[in-house]
Amino acid sequence: MPILIRMKKDIEFPIVENVSIAVVKEWNEEYEMDDWNAYIINENNRPIEAVMVVTQGFSTEKKTSKFRHMLGTVAANDNIKIELMLEAILSFKNEFSVTYFLENKLYDKKFVFRENTINENALQSIPTLKWKGVWVK
Repeated sequence: MPILIRMKKDIEFPIVENVSIAVVKEWNEEYEMDDWNAYIINENNRPIEAVMVVTQGFSTEKKTSKFRHMLGTVAANDNIKIELMLEAILSFKNEFSVTYFLENKLYDKKFVFRENTINENALQSIPTLKWKGVWVK
């Protein structure tokens, strides 16, 4: 009996819709200062499951370590904080590779914040969050 081996290029990935990443500026009560935090937003009417996010930042001279976050389930029309983003890397190109299951289908997408796009001047209202931020769909 032959063994069937499928390569990643052979796997069909449906188009990601209604999932986005936002980097928001929010007040930190404990330290009495603003923090920049990354969130994953699920605007589907169903939960997304086994959510994994891999993050990394790049500049022309430096790059951050890769951080892997296993978030589990993000409820329908909800969000989860991914990580705190230090001011030193806001000017970097920041990538968020997101993988999850929705209705037993595997979804995968890389969300990219280009260099210098996470800043005070780029803040906008994000409907599902109470803070202003920079949003990539």
